Amino acid sequence: MPATDLQAAECAGDEARARVEKQMEEKMRRYEGENNVKLMRVVCNQCKKELKVENGYLKEGCFSADVNFGYFSQKDGTKHHFDLCEECYDKLVGQFAIPVEECQSTELM
Repeated sequence: MPATDLQAAECAGDEARARVEKQMEEKMRRYEGENNVKLMRVVCNQCKKELKVENGYLKEGCFSADVNFGYFSQKDGTKHHFDLCEECYDKLVGQFAIPVEECQSTELM
C-alpha cells in the first residue's frame, strides 16, 4: 500500500491506521526499494505460508495467477491476483476433472 494511504490513515486516527497496517500485512506480495520493484515477501493465498524470497527473487515453486474478468462475467471489469505455494497448487489441480496439460520447459528461472 502506498505511503500516502498510510499517511492519510494517520490523519484519520489510530483505528484507521491499524486497519491500513493490517491490510498491508495481509497483502500476499510486498515490494520495497526504489519504485517498489524489489520483491520482499510472497504469501500463499490458500494456506498463508510465507514463501522463501532472497535478494528480491522467489526461491521456491509458486503458482501466480492474474485474471481480468470481462464481458459476460459477473465480475465484469475486475482483476484478481493470487499466489499459491506448490503444495496448495498440487491440491487444487488434483481436484480437476480434466488434468492440467503438462510439458517440459527448457528455460527455468
